[in-house]
Amino acid sequence: MENIRFYTYPSCTSCRKTKKWLKGEGVLFSERHLFRETPTYEELINLLRLTTDGIDEILAKRSQEFKKLDINIEELSLSEAVDLLIEHPRLLRRPILTDGQKLVIGYNESALKNLVKKKAKKVLSA
Repeated sequence: MENIRFYTYPSCTSCRKTKKWLKGEGVLFSERHLFRETPTYEELINLLRLTTDGIDEILAKRSQEFKKLDINIEELSLSEAVDLLIEHPRLLRRPILTDGQKLVIGYNESALKNLVKKKAKKVLSA
């Protein structure tokens, strides 16, 4: 069964709720600390491919870090925006979960159920 990658930050309330939910459901996942093991350029590009709203979906515009930088994200090219996220991983919304085909941002129980249900279907049809 394919693993779910769980990008997290331990002191984040949504991350803790998500982790508790995943464990409660018996879901296999690999955990990555967003700030210690920042996603690579390629990983961020792959995450962006899974979004419906592009960079806005994974960017924490209300974060102190974003406000301090005082930048207009719309003026950046894709590669500049991705480089910014690598340099400032606190700009990433969290948690981020993916199975490589679907993406869940933040604690969203119905989206998590959808991600897990899809995994269960894969196992049953294999």
